[in-house]
Amino acid sequence: MAETPHDDDTGPFGKPLFDDPSARALSRVGVVDVGSNSVRMVVFDGAARSPAYFYNEKIMCGLGKGLAETGRLNPEGRVRALAALKRFSLLAKGMGIETLTVVATAATREAEDGPEFQLQVLRETGLKLWVIDGGEEARLSAQGVLLGWPDAKGIVCDMGGNSMELARIGDGKVGKRISTPLGPFRLQQVADTEKKRAAHIDRILKDAQSEMKSEGERIYLVGGSWRVIARLDMERRSYPLTVLHEYRMTPRGLLDTLDWIASSDLAVLRARTGTSTERMELVPLACEVLREVIRRLKPSEIDVSAYGIREGLLFEQMPEKLRARDPLIEAARMAEKLSARLPGFGKKLFEFLEPLFKGVTEERLRLIKAACLLHDTTWRAHPDYRAEACFDNATRANLGGLDHPGRVFLGLALLHRYKNSRAGSRMERLFTLLSEDQIQEAEVLGKAMRFGAMFSVGDPARAGRLVWQPKKQVLELQLTEEGKGLYGEVAQARFGALALALKATAKVSELVE
Repeated sequence: MAETPHDDDTGPFGKPLFDDPSARALSRVGVVDVGSNSVRMVVFDGAARSPAYFYNEKIMCGLGKGLAETGRLNPEGRVRALAALKRFSLLAKGMGIETLTVVATAATREAEDGPEFQLQVLRETGLKLWVIDGGEEARLSAQGVLLGWPDAKGIVCDMGGNSMELARIGDGKVGKRISTPLGPFRLQQVADTEKKRAAHIDRILKDAQSEMKSEGERIYLVGGSWRVIARLDMERRSYPLTVLHEYRMTPRGLLDTLDWIASSDLAVLRARTGTSTERMELVPLACEVLREVIRRLKPSEIDVSAYGIREGLLFEQMPEKLRARDPLIEAARMAEKLSARLPGFGKKLFEFLEPLFKGVTEERLRLIKAACLLHDTTWRAHPDYRAEACFDNATRANLGGLDHPGRVFLGLALLHRYKNSRAGSRMERLFTLLSEDQIQEAEVLGKAMRFGAMFSVGDPARAGRLVWQPKKQVLELQLTEEGKGLYGEVAQARFGALALALKATAKVSELVE
């Protein structure tokens, strides 16, 4: 087997990225994942705890196609993968990336010509191909889930072309992990009927279950084939939001989708979802595996993670202090720093509005913090479209640690930051992901930001203080001397709109220190 990633002092990670444990900013970091089916390059940039995807390119090479039968890498796949790696190497240089980390998984580690391919890549591209074993692949993939989903607890199930890895996660850590030969390329070679494949899959999963000791837990799906199935589940359900990260499915509902896929024309499904031909060809086999996973592991819920091994490579370098930070808040802070008119005002706005939200849950409070940080990041948009731009940014942006109802809540609050009414919005279908109470809470938050953001552009706390008496349904604004001058007609109208949203009586008084 080719050398492991820890055979020298630097490993696949090169120079440490996070020498300073308090680091927030992240210079561009390039990672390439040479998988059995695809070769993908991702360049991360921005907030270290919640990096933005500066560049993302994938080539469906099929490197592991036929490996189970021949024992060698697919010849055409080798040519395509090498061409992709040459291109990625040149792109990295053009982006000023000093070290491009290139990790190879099942196909390269299992093929008899894998070492030969490594040498060819090094000779022709200058890139060192780090081949990792199945346990390491499972660990890095699980760490990727934790990067975008800090509170994740259960079993990560990562399907590649030639293998499927399982890893236990919880409390921000990766526990037991194993690798199984359940990738679609391998299954193409081991059995010629669905019934025989089901028996084969079940035997392997039975052994895996005895090792993982998993039953009734949440499962986190990682990998392109799983994402296609999840996208098809959205299509069958007419789900209003097509962001795959943190998309959640019930076992029963997902089994219905697997039946629906089996009875459908794959060409039609491919056209409806924009899936590549190469990926769609593997979906039926992936469906067979997923059906047995559900039957054998009996998960309580099946969730999709858009983060995997590439993000896991980044998480690998993070000190504990950085890992403990909230990815949503870190992303919002970075967005404010880069895009707001007055970076730093979001924290002051949150502190000014905090009296309105006493007693809310920690989960709701973090969404309120994020909204305040993001409240001014689309100010450059045309005034007629700022509300929609805010909503789109929140619901469709690459934000970790945020489920789908949370995305819509955040988007709706930001919409109301710029617009009093949501009636007739083209986003109305998405509002169905929230309860009526949650919609009302988002409106209150939005109108609170709408008032607070213009009441004082320096620090609203210097102009006044909000006092909310929910039992009496009275919203009081206590003004300082400075605040009396700032409380003009527009501020009065927006304060009145906030009180109306709270179904409260508005009261204005003088602040007595």
